[in-house]
Amino acid sequence: MNNLIIIGSGPAGLTSAIYASRAQLNPIVIEGMEPGGQLTTTTVVENWPGYPDGVDAQTLMNNMREQAKRFGTEFISGEVKKIDLKKEPFTLTVGTEKRDTNAVIIATGASPKMLGLSEEKKLIGRGVSTCATCDGFFFREKEVLVVGGGDTAMEEAIYLSTLAKNVTVIHRRDELRASKIMQQKAKRIKNINFTWDSVVVEIHDLHKNTVTGASIKNIRTGKVFLKECDGIFIGLGHIPNTDFLINQLELDKNGFILTRNGSKTSVPGVFAAGDVSDPVYKQAITSAGKGCMAALDAEKFIQGLE
Repeated sequence: MNNLIIIGSGPAGLTSAIYASRAQLNPIVIEGMEPGGQLTTTTVVENWPGYPDGVDAQTLMNNMREQAKRFGTEFISGEVKKIDLKKEPFTLTVGTEKRDTNAVIIATGASPKMLGLSEEKKLIGRGVSTCATCDGFFFREKEVLVVGGGDTAMEEAIYLSTLAKNVTVIHRRDELRASKIMQQKAKRIKNINFTWDSVVVEIHDLHKNTVTGASIKNIRTGKVFLKECDGIFIGLGHIPNTDFLINQLELDKNGFILTRNGSKTSVPGVFAAGDVSDPVYKQAITSAGKGCMAALDAEKFIQGLE
């Protein structure tokens, strides 16, 4: 029987592991298919406190993993395929192996919706981004594109307008899906422009290993034109990694885990941290903070203090 299993190895999961292992809870971390989480898809992290010159994302996550390991955290490669939260102890299926535990911290994160282009993954962190707050600083006085027409895209465009020279929103329809207030705010900003009825069909330039522009197709006329730019921000929203939790936990309409009183979920003994329960901030530092909260909440639960 395990005291605590943590599902996920991004900033939330590893912070939970550091706190839980120091509290002698002997946690196990199920690393998932992307050890280190979504942060490892970027290059340099410039907004993590304590690093005035920034820190390499992979180095940061490796250091957090080693820190958790130093205090006794056990790591298991693999992905949770199934979970039973209907009875205690909780049962997790990792591959073909079943594990029972008294408490669970879910830190499986959320995956950004992508365009489905082959160039995206190769150029992520090299001009392609899914987070303006994370990467906008690198595009001061540069030309950038934002793809999307919802609130996420408008938030990205508005934020980038304070840094970039020009922001062009590429949207497949002739009107935005964003809330009226977000639309009005974006349209009032002088350096935000809109290209309607259009989609990105190719991102350039793989040979230079950096973004130099994009081929844009007008879906009404079929005409394709080249739009030069220094960066492309995908603003299509995020999908929480909660498929394995359907009918197990209370989720919101978009699939994010609902929490109350810190990190507590609808099932006592099950806690959530990071982007899997955060549709708003989606930052590494807020994920780490929630990871700390989840570990402290789990410790109280395991000790019978709640």
